[in-house]
Amino acid sequence: MNDAPRDPMRAAQAAMRPAAVKRFFREASVGEVEGGFALLLDGRRARTPARKPLVLPSRALAELVAAEWAGQGETIEPAKMPLTRLANSALDGVARTLAETRAEIAGYAAADLLCYRAAAPEALIAAEAVAFDPVLAWAGEALGAKLLVAEGVVHLRQPEGAIQAVRAALDAFHSPFALAALHVMTSLTGSVLLALAVARGRSSAEEAWRIAHVAEDFQIAQWGEDAEAEARRAARRRDFEAAAQVIAARRG
Repeated sequence: MNDAPRDPMRAAQAAMRPAAVKRFFREASVGEVEGGFALLLDGRRARTPARKPLVLPSRALAELVAAEWAGQGETIEPAKMPLTRLANSALDGVARTLAETRAEIAGYAAADLLCYRAAAPEALIAAEAVAFDPVLAWAGEALGAKLLVAEGVVHLRQPEGAIQAVRAALDAFHSPFALAALHVMTSLTGSVLLALAVARGRSSAEEAWRIAHVAEDFQIAQWGEDAEAEARRAARRRDFEAAAQVIAARRG
């Protein structure tokens, strides 16, 4: 019987939510080890919340994680360490549930953000078309995923061939780090197509984030944004950009 949590990402990330603790090291560095590059704290190998060695697949990625640790002040604040949280999720959660994580990401294709458009006003309808249509066209041509578009929030049943094409595109990702990054980008935007566009170099992280927030930005332009909502969005964007860095390191 499989007792893995339905969402291994959230389960692993939950282990990094305790209150900030006092900094217990002076120096963060990287060391080459069997299987990759380890985070070293004062020369000792760091571990994940599940006590697995914190080993990254590339030196570039390991150095980014080490920089997060080196940049901490008198206390360790996990909320400000998105790359470390993602690495922990990859090692503690996704690594043992690769198929389940891939299936969960693919599930977004059935109701991808880019396929549901505003019914009004005309300015927002036009803005969504300009932002969404090129990515949908790319998905149809590059992935073979020809998804349909609906107006409003009534559920639209997508062609099975398009869903299968998205699944096939995800099958190319075998690393728990890549799948963890794709999961983050997909869940934060509501679009597996945008996550794949970033992963395959079609879109930059900045462009994908902007596309995903066309409607939200439209509302902000009309009514403004409060400080609390702005802070939440900034935190989500940090997580998104960290995931994009992991994907970029994979491509490199």
